[in-house]
Amino acid sequence: MTCKNKFVNTPTKTESSVDMPVKRGRRAPLELVLGLGLTAVLFSLVAISGWLFPDEGMGMDLSARLLAPFHSWRHVLGTDPLGRDVLARVLVGGQVSLLVGFTSVIGASVLGVIVGVIAGYYRGYWETFLMRCADVQLALPFILIAITFISILGGGLFNIIFFMIISQWVQYARLVRGLTLTLREREFVLAVKAIGLGDLLIIWRHLLPHVKSPIIVLMTLNIANNILLESSLTFLGLGVDPMIPSWGGMLADGRNYLQSAWWVSVFPGLAIMLCVLGLNLLGDWLRDKSDPTTEH
Repeated sequence: MTCKNKFVNTPTKTESSVDMPVKRGRRAPLELVLGLGLTAVLFSLVAISGWLFPDEGMGMDLSARLLAPFHSWRHVLGTDPLGRDVLARVLVGGQVSLLVGFTSVIGASVLGVIVGVIAGYYRGYWETFLMRCADVQLALPFILIAITFISILGGGLFNIIFFMIISQWVQYARLVRGLTLTLREREFVLAVKAIGLGDLLIIWRHLLPHVKSPIIVLMTLNIANNILLESSLTFLGLGVDPMIPSWGGMLADGRNYLQSAWWVSVFPGLAIMLCVLGLNLLGDWLRDKSDPTTEH
């Protein structure tokens, strides 16, 4: 004799494990749509700025200085104190900011991943030495290091990128070390060690694929941070050459004209805000997507 339990919940068609992922997958998160849209539009405009403006925003016309936005079709966003087109300089200056942001993050992540894997996998002396170096660097004030480093070596694009790499590798090293300490004791790593697979192959095939998701999330967030940092250093006169169009340099050029020509500073500041906002939204979405405790 069988008895049916009326309190047993049977999955309905709308709540089945087959239909739910499909239904959720159709709704793109708002932060993904906004982040991807902002970054795609801005990056596309920056990428084709050299074709749109062959003079790279360096063409000066003193007879057209400080023209207001929408004064003419030739200068949609107005002109700066030297008669240079603000729209051209904003788009061309984005090349410098994006170059610094992406290059510095790639360099810092590669260096940090190497250090973190060595410290977490081999332990012992390597871990103690490398992590103490990281602790010493974290104990130093960032802005003091930046001013000292750039004062000694000077500004310039290469020095800014190099400084960001050596100042940010610690974040990646500590993250990868913690993940490696957990993974090195997992069964699949112990199994491949038992069959005689070399350390380099174990790290490349079995450890790095498991740490790439957190690294990508951190890289996305740090790109936005580095773009903001480069703009800040350039605004203070410690960044790239003032003759090279950049968002921070445009902010510095327009700070004396905020009351009479607000557009000189507002539009590059708006470009920085939209770029950082888009990248942060993408980073937040990637973080939620890679978090196993978050319901996707």
